[in-house]
Amino acid sequence: MVRSQLQVVKADGSIEEYVHTKVIGTISIALSEVGQDSVYMAEQLADVVTYYLYHQENAHSVTSSEIFSIIAAILTETGYEDAADALSEYHFKRKFKRLRTEVISIDIQSITDAQVLADIEQPYGVSRWDKSRIVNSLIRKYDFDYPASRMIASMVEDRIFNMEITTVPTSLIKQIVLSEAAMVMRAQRQMQTA
Repeated sequence: MVRSQLQVVKADGSIEEYVHTKVIGTISIALSEVGQDSVYMAEQLADVVTYYLYHQENAHSVTSSEIFSIIAAILTETGYEDAADALSEYHFKRKFKRLRTEVISIDIQSITDAQVLADIEQPYGVSRWDKSRIVNSLIRKYDFDYPASRMIASMVEDRIFNMEITTVPTSLIKQIVLSEAAMVMRAQRQMQTA
């Protein structure tokens, strides 16, 4: 019996196809956090996750949080409790960063603009960080496909979060999006000519 492609419901409500290699990457990161850099083990554990998900009764979709819970449970049950803990901590920190990061609608082009931002007591045009806005903008304005848009948005989010800033001007986000998009386009061209 051939099973249909499993759909993943993301935290922001968007839906994408289940990607086995993302599970490998997640497990690999968790293992490396505790000094267990084993791609082979990550692949083996990811195979278990994928098998489990596809063999659930009437499984057509799954939430990203359910996948996370299954990965943590499999790590724990196979003796990698430290990796499961590291994964949970990473997940918690990511959620916390998403909650505390605000985007302010201001285009900083000069020191004068920065002074305006510094002087605003109640910033106008403030919204919570939402990676899906980048995805939607890349698809709508620049005709990127969904997987490339998600990848670029994730890269942008990583860079923003690594800066440890909590108020991010839209002009900074735009510059980082353009930089990451250029890198992705360059990589796509290299793959086409190889």
